[in-house]
Amino acid sequence: MQSQKGFTLIEMIVAVALFSVVMLVSVGALLSLVGANRKAQALQSVMNNLNITLDGMVRSIRMGSEYHCGTGVISAPQNCEGDTRLAFKPFCEENCDNLDRWIYAFDADGSYCGIGRLCKSENAGANYYAITAPEVTINSMKFYVIGTTRGDTVQPKVVIEVKGTAGAKVVKTTTSFSIQATAVQRILDL
Repeated sequence: MQSQKGFTLIEMIVAVALFSVVMLVSVGALLSLVGANRKAQALQSVMNNLNITLDGMVRSIRMGSEYHCGTGVISAPQNCEGDTRLAFKPFCEENCDNLDRWIYAFDADGSYCGIGRLCKSENAGANYYAITAPEVTINSMKFYVIGTTRGDTVQPKVVIEVKGTAGAKVVKTTTSFSIQATAVQRILDL
């Protein structure tokens, strides 16, 4: 009798079945990782947009002066504790209009630039435009201002508190955030 070397049909079927199961699990895991990576990149892009927006706000506020919260005469400096609007005189080196004011406002009801958006006006409130991406929904935003009285011993300071959610349109995942930023006026006011 000659001994034959090789695999039987049963052994081949079992080997192919095992290989198929391992490959199915591996491809499923790979596709899941690719999807999770896509979601993470989309959320990171949205959060980067929010961080850049807040950094620009803080830079503008830090270089500005004559902070005013709330409504009323926006050219008169005023302290506040938790208002949704902040007006200030922007930095200007030459040919400046003394009454020029920028305003940042949280739009809770859609009256400025869209519900749940952060809005900016560079012409004392005549026109507002959104400065946050549509994928960012702000649930609450408050400005706290101290030290606006000229000649006191406190340098003017603005604290910004933002809470909300962010999620990209392509993915169904959202993440909540709570950010606080502080801007101290650069122009000495002691």
